[in-house]
Amino acid sequence: MRGSGRQRVKTARNRTAASTRWLERQLNDPYVKRAKAEGYRSRAAYKLIELDERFGILKGAKRIVDLGVAPGGWAQVARKRHPDATIVGIDLLPTDPIEGVTLFQMDFTADEAPERLREALGGPADLVMSDMAANTVGHAQTDHLRTMALVESAAWFAIETLRPGGGFIAKVLAGGADNDLVALLKKHFTTVKHAKPPASRKESSEWYVIAQRFKGEPLSP
Repeated sequence: MRGSGRQRVKTARNRTAASTRWLERQLNDPYVKRAKAEGYRSRAAYKLIELDERFGILKGAKRIVDLGVAPGGWAQVARKRHPDATIVGIDLLPTDPIEGVTLFQMDFTADEAPERLREALGGPADLVMSDMAANTVGHAQTDHLRTMALVESAAWFAIETLRPGGGFIAKVLAGGADNDLVALLKKHFTTVKHAKPPASRKESSEWYVIAQRFKGEPLSP
C-alpha cells in the first residue's frame, strides 16, 4: 500500500502536542510549500494574489501602502505585479529588506506614523492594504474589539490618504467588519464587499473587507 505522502512529526520532549500539530500542518500545507518554491516569505502572499484575481485590487496601483507588512509576502506580490510602483510598509516587527519597498519598524497607531508613511509615498495612494491583527489574549470578544480598532484606524488612514478611485483592503475576523465600519466604508467607497480567499485556512476566523473606488478627495496631499 502506498502512503499518502503526508509528513508526520514526532512529539519531541520539549514540544507540546499543539506545537507538534502546528508544525505538521505547516509541513503539509500546499501553500507553504508553494511559497517556498516561488520565493514568497509567507503563505499569506496567496491570499492577496487570490483576492486580486477576484477583485482587481492591484490593477493600476502606482502608490501602495502595506500596513502590517511583516514578514513581507503582500509587499512582494505588489512589487512583482508593479515593479515601478512606490510601496511603503510598516510593522511593529522587523521586516527583512525588500528591494524597491520602503519599510518602517514602528507602531502604526503612533501619532507620527501616518505622516511618515505619506511622506515616503510622495503623493495620494492608489491602494492601502492592511493585514494587521492585534495580538490575541485568548478572549474572543476582546480579541475581536482590538483587531477591529486597528482596522478602523487603517480605514481612516485610507480615507485621508487615497486618491479618488483608490482602494482599501483589510483583514477582519469572523462575521466581517462591524456595522459602524461598513457604514463608514460605504460612505466613502462605491463598493464594499467581504471575501475569504481559498488560501485562508478553513478553520481560520479571518475574512477580508474590500472597499473600492474611493469617492472623495484625500484630506492629505
